[in-house]
Amino acid sequence: MATKKELLPVSLLDELHSEGAGYDILRYVALPELLGDKSSTVLYFMGRSLARKFNIETMEELYSVYEKMGWGQLELVKEKKNGLVFHLMSDSVALRLKSPFNPDFRLEAGFLAEGMQHIKNKTCECTEKIVKRTFLVEFSVLMAKD
Repeated sequence: MATKKELLPVSLLDELHSEGAGYDILRYVALPELLGDKSSTVLYFMGRSLARKFNIETMEELYSVYEKMGWGQLELVKEKKNGLVFHLMSDSVALRLKSPFNPDFRLEAGFLAEGMQHIKNKTCECTEKIVKRTFLVEFSVLMAKD
């Protein structure tokens, strides 16, 4: 495992291979049982912490991490003065939204907040909204004013 100062290259994800069912069971069954009502908050900060472990310097690297982690295709759809709007979509997102679990995207939101904070060099926070009609997740990243 990397030390605090050693960042993981995004290319490391090319060496990992797995299917998503075990991941989903851990995420939607085991973690909520273990963490209770704190699960959502812990997942957000877990995402932020995880993003700090990778050397993400560009939007392309950020998009690549989302795909390689099996989270879906992340796309910037709107850029405002103090914020960004992204869409996350893929077959895996659609399947998660159709699953019998109560899917959330707090881990991905936390990762995005921290990743954008590193890329833009501004404090960022992120919220997510599930759009079931079109099977996508909309992330709103708020950046601190200069």
